[in-house]
Amino acid sequence: MAIIRKMMRHLERFQRKVWALAAVMLLPLYIQGQDERAEVLLETTKGNIRIALFNETPQHRDNFLKLNRMHVYDSLLFHRVIADFMIQSGDINSKYAKPGQRLGNGELDYTLEPEFRLPGLFHRRGAVAAAREPDNVNPEQRSGACQFYIVWGQTCNDRMLDRIQEHLDSMTNGSVKLTPEMVDAYKTLGGAPHLDGQYTVFGEVLEGLDVVDSIQQMATDRYDRPYKDVRILRTTIIKDPFAPKVEPKSTNATANGKPRNRKRR
Repeated sequence: MAIIRKMMRHLERFQRKVWALAAVMLLPLYIQGQDERAEVLLETTKGNIRIALFNETPQHRDNFLKLNRMHVYDSLLFHRVIADFMIQSGDINSKYAKPGQRLGNGELDYTLEPEFRLPGLFHRRGAVAAAREPDNVNPEQRSGACQFYIVWGQTCNDRMLDRIQEHLDSMTNGSVKLTPEMVDAYKTLGGAPHLDGQYTVFGEVLEGLDVVDSIQQMATDRYDRPYKDVRILRTTIIKDPFAPKVEPKSTNATANGKPRNRKRR
């Protein structure tokens, strides 16, 4: 019996070591999976903008990737540009728009449920967010399917942020509060805090903020359309860990590459 108990103790120690080793080996894979994000390159007439999509907003992430696979954004304009605020694109009617034509109503025939993820995802400079219809016709604050904007904004001081917090309290019934981290970002980087908790932020600019800056400074007409068109030439998904896996097509070839003989019926 003593020998059996000793063997059992050795077996238990061995099992614990195996589980510990497995945990150490699998942890990097888990962390890598958590950190992996899809990335999309916007090639514009002003330069390139590379953006990453947040995994915390899966509906918006997957929808944006789907539209990019369909090349929906190719040749569309940045049709709405407001200095010190944001640049907006995705109007499907802008592809062949004439000079001076009013834009902004071109959308697809579906909407997305909001995915507000405060305090982690907010309207700091470089944030990518979904445009939508206003509250009076869209009380659920559902996002439009394809129009999006990239935040530029401005830096804020304490007095400005106090006023913005009052505005947020009024618009969200006190449900949105600027955290110390958000306040610090708005003071140092800038952004559009008055939109927090009301529009879904689903990505961020990784490269090309200088291009966003160049676009947001452009002269515009009374409808905020730049006098000189700025166009998305094409979009490319440069990283997509969520792409649907394509099963290899079955063939009638054997291992040596020669076709199989089929029996006639």
